[in-house]
Amino acid sequence: MSKIFLEDVKIYAYHGVLPEENIIGTYYILNLEIHTDLWKAAQSDNLDDTISYADINEVIRHEMKIKSKLLEHVAGRIISKIHENFPEISYIKLKITKTAPPMLGEMKGASIELEKSFKPDY
Repeated sequence: MSKIFLEDVKIYAYHGVLPEENIIGTYYILNLEIHTDLWKAAQSDNLDDTISYADINEVIRHEMKIKSKLLEHVAGRIISKIHENFPEISYIKLKITKTAPPMLGEMKGASIELEKSFKPDY
């Protein structure tokens, strides 16, 4: 199995349960792991034989613009949309970190991680 990673994608967005989170916003850090077969591209050196990580990044950025209360909801939308656009993907894992959660205490961030396996269509 081959993998594609997007690491530490930093996006400013407006998600949260509290009303001020939807007004002020904060930075989010996303880490994505995708499993798919990359061997055809490894042999051909042709972009048409792989999944462009630029296209994946575009899906992420589009979905992050849509305000949601829960990061779980955002992650679920991103995973669903990526698989919808690239059905050859067999597995997706996505971690989203809110860098400035509205909680007491000093922290690097609060994160959720969602993963999903997709059965191939035979």
